[in-house]
Amino acid sequence: MENPTANYEYDFGDSWEHKIRLEKILPREKGVNYPRCIGGKRACPPEDCGGIWGYERLLEILKDPKHEEHEEMLEWLGEEFDPELFDPDNIVFGDPDKRLKFPL
Repeated sequence: MENPTANYEYDFGDSWEHKIRLEKILPREKGVNYPRCIGGKRACPPEDCGGIWGYERLLEILKDPKHEEHEEMLEWLGEEFDPELFDPDNIVFGDPDKRLKFPL
């Protein structure tokens, strides 16, 4: 199968659905920790922003400094938020061995 995909749903309440596609497998490099992310697009939406519709609304408010909720949303974010920013070095993969050992 060429370029297999996986569907991933994060936060069942807000239904963030992601489609992940394997684009290619590169040779292993010495001294590099795996798995690793080498690319992507856009920043992750902030937690509890209300799903897709709430995130779209948040982006509209952030674009309009005159919006009555602009300052409130900036304060809620707690930091400068750039929805276009993506840095693969900020992607952290959990250790599945540790997760499997977690008591249920």
